[in-house]
Amino acid sequence: MASKRCDTRTKIVCTLGPASRGSDALRDLIRAGMNVARINYSHGTQDEHRAAFDAVRRAADAEGATIAVIADLQGPKLRLGVLARPVDVAVGDRIALSADSAADGSGGIFPLPHPQLLYGLRVGSRLLIDDGAIEAVVRKVLSGVADVEILVGGRLSSHKGVAAPGATQHLEVLTDKDRADAAHAVACGADYVALSFVQSSDDVRALRTLLDSMPDGRSTGVVAKIEKREAIDHLDEILRVADAVMVARGDLGVEVPPQEVPMHQKDIIRRANRLGVPVITATQMLQSMVENPRPTRAEASDVANAILDGTDAVMLSAETAVGRYPREAVAMMREIAVIAEHQMPCRMDDVRFGALEHTHPITDAVSDATVRVADEIGAKLIATSTWSGYTARQVARERPRLPIVALTPNERVRRRLALVWGVSALLVPQYSGTDEMLDVVSRALIDAGRAAPGDLIVVSAGIPFGGGGKTNFLKVHWL
Repeated sequence: MASKRCDTRTKIVCTLGPASRGSDALRDLIRAGMNVARINYSHGTQDEHRAAFDAVRRAADAEGATIAVIADLQGPKLRLGVLARPVDVAVGDRIALSADSAADGSGGIFPLPHPQLLYGLRVGSRLLIDDGAIEAVVRKVLSGVADVEILVGGRLSSHKGVAAPGATQHLEVLTDKDRADAAHAVACGADYVALSFVQSSDDVRALRTLLDSMPDGRSTGVVAKIEKREAIDHLDEILRVADAVMVARGDLGVEVPPQEVPMHQKDIIRRANRLGVPVITATQMLQSMVENPRPTRAEASDVANAILDGTDAVMLSAETAVGRYPREAVAMMREIAVIAEHQMPCRMDDVRFGALEHTHPITDAVSDATVRVADEIGAKLIATSTWSGYTARQVARERPRLPIVALTPNERVRRRLALVWGVSALLVPQYSGTDEMLDVVSRALIDAGRAAPGDLIVVSAGIPFGGGGKTNFLKVHWL
């Protein structure tokens, strides 16, 4: 059965959970506008995640929809160790944090089994415990023990999360659990694997190397989650090696002052757009809809502004994972996107893109020209014949007014393009020559109801076919 939903150009990512794992619930989310399903490996078992993968594929097939799946790895979690009992701390209290496994909170010495964090602390370093509910400052560091003063009090208990914004940390981003979860996700057919707490491009390369060692891993994309100060400092190099990035505003708002997060969000989106790297804006976008059927006005503005800034996708977390109104949250996100997209200008005359350091200069030039020609001749749509998806992403970078239809013989690429702004993808048979490619494109567009005989379209492609990242062909084509 073909889906009857109305697609937006901005893509919608939905986190799966108890409220959305069932077949009927997933089909509701797809009809409401979901383009990408996120499976969070921080919660649940691998058996539950495998069932979620299977359920998404079945629901997508039933709805005739193309749905990508992101497997989100947990990453290293810095937490207090086991305490003998919960301890209340007040402003001005002094406590010690120690890597000693015998520490349990008794005598004011609390376990922090992360020596790499302790040795990275300096006098004046801030510590945020329990997502910032408790705040402290380091007054002394000696032999792996930090003497800290409580600035904002609360209750300390076992396994509470700890963050040290600005402290030098040498964390191994890929944990043993992440490696096992990445292998599981690839075996289940994940289209993307998201890496948490990225600090540099080396972290992304480490995951890429791991995926490349797995069967089918080479065709799995890497999403770099930008949620640490170090990632912001190394953003350009991360963008060069990642297949997509996520503005993970929750943890980013712990690493940097929350009042700075909006400016970082805009900058990350702008810089990702310049390179044609898909970018997801995430965390608390419609948070009130976890409990309520409608969002606040501020939340609606937040979503709209992210879209106007140029985000490829907006993400729902608790709203669809555990919320009371998952379908309504997706529908609201879609409605906001439709209105915001009507106000978006085409970027083909934006001078920011003229000064780009081109990764593939010929491809970038042809993609830019494709949008200009299509706009000037009043084409029905832009068709990109692609093997890797790069051509479609570069055309989408311009935010053209016309629809972008990517035609690919690669099933994994078809699903991965579900994350890219404005792109809908069709799976087509393999072709070997230009005439055959134009024939395949024409028949696929007509059969899918995207165009009719006599329509004028603009086609871009790479010749010879199958190389990836070598777009060098542009044709104005009558169907």
